[in-house]
Amino acid sequence: MYCKNCGNEINENAAACMTCGFAKGTGERFCSNCGSELNQGAAFCTNCGAAVKNVVVPAGTEQKSKLVAVLLAFFLGSIGIHDFYLGYTKYGVIKIILTVCTGIGGEIWALVDFVRLLTNSLHTDANGVELKKEF
Repeated sequence: MYCKNCGNEINENAAACMTCGFAKGTGERFCSNCGSELNQGAAFCTNCGAAVKNVVVPAGTEQKSKLVAVLLAFFLGSIGIHDFYLGYTKYGVIKIILTVCTGIGGEIWALVDFVRLLTNSLHTDANGVELKKEF
């Protein structure tokens, strides 16, 4: 792990960088993954491809599991259970109605969501909080 302010290597258990004194995870000049200097305003490191911005989880909110969402989409996706889990209630209700009325409408949409979850195209819950990557 590297300091995002000065680029020096820091211990993962440290609360702050021993070189510059910045709190761990603060700063925007260097990549915390590889220590390379970042372009101003960059979203990803051009050296290693790591995301630059930290995931901010609002107080009182828990990150949803990507693994749980993938499994729910695969096994119960036709009735939109993964949508309810991620907070997309409207889409879950629509999938239930499609499945009841047509028999196959929800399965197609569930397959699309399953692929989107696996390819990281769908990576946030309804509140915009990034999904926990556990695999």
